Amino acid sequence: MLDWDLRRNTSSVHDLVGLARERGISARACLAGSSVTPEAAAAASAEITARQELRVVTNLVRECGEPGLGAIAGARTRLSAAGPWGLAMLSSPTVREMIEVARRYLDTTVVFGKLTFEESGDEARLRLDDAEAPAQVRAFLAERALAGFGPIGRDLFGAAIPMARVEFRHGAPPDTARHREIYGVTPLFDAEATVAVFDRRTVDRPLPRPSERARAACEQLCRDLLARHHARDGMAATVRDLLVREPGAIPDQIAVATALFMSPRTLSRRLNQEGTSFRALLDEVRQTLSEVLLTHTDMTTEQLAARLGYAEAASFIRAFRRWNDCPPQEYRTRACERSARPVGAN
Repeated sequence: MLDWDLRRNTSSVHDLVGLARERGISARACLAGSSVTPEAAAAASAEITARQELRVVTNLVRECGEPGLGAIAGARTRLSAAGPWGLAMLSSPTVREMIEVARRYLDTTVVFGKLTFEESGDEARLRLDDAEAPAQVRAFLAERALAGFGPIGRDLFGAAIPMARVEFRHGAPPDTARHREIYGVTPLFDAEATVAVFDRRTVDRPLPRPSERARAACEQLCRDLLARHHARDGMAATVRDLLVREPGAIPDQIAVATALFMSPRTLSRRLNQEGTSFRALLDEVRQTLSEVLLTHTDMTTEQLAARLGYAEAASFIRAFRRWNDCPPQEYRTRACERSARPVGAN
């Protein structure tokens, strides 16, 4: 069941306002009745409810009945707003895993319904259940939801995730050239379900290396998170930077020492002179990233363990207990309870 009070950031509304302005529709007309101000729509840290965003979508569709407008909106999905979700996608080992994480990210940001991942024969399918979406904007929302996977792939890896087929429940517009350009295939309209279909062989492949821009953004996110928790300088800061340089690939002490053109023993001595150790820095990185991912994504314990370089989930759980005196999922529950608590409540 759709939670109309679900809070999400304003990145998608910012895109909707931009689409409106390009078509001669003022920001105020686009935001009318939503209680969202133009200033809030432009603020990266602001939040709105799904109900408020739906009002903005309704205004835009009413003012501009342009075919394919939802696909255009989806093609503008920006990973800069993904934060920890972007880290989770970048550190995915396969296309399948990345699609699954992207699905859950889009569920919390632009989807009005539920995306599910299915596999049958040679196909992997993302099915959108949008029965609760209002009929007058259902086509726009469906096209936006499925178009979001293209920019995610391009932002992260320099290439869109190739779709074998796209199907929509709504009827075909007079011209589908824009749809073909955005999805890479001409969609089938008046279908039984709204789905994006991928070749199963494609989703089982390892992911290519992240684009340099995406890797650098991910590295900076990790640096900022770590600096917020524990400032470091000198050799300790250098080592910690190397530990977060590649998403999902935390190097061991030998690899870090080699990158610094010194022996592991020399590295240990240098860190000891600064009052720390490689193990302590590794724990800092793993603890900080695990807490952020537990709080801001719905990744499983097993997925987190793999992202943080643990051979098995049990080892990660033991380490997390040592850091926080509770298992990962209990920490997540407490974090969710804190974020749901009204400001000023005890």
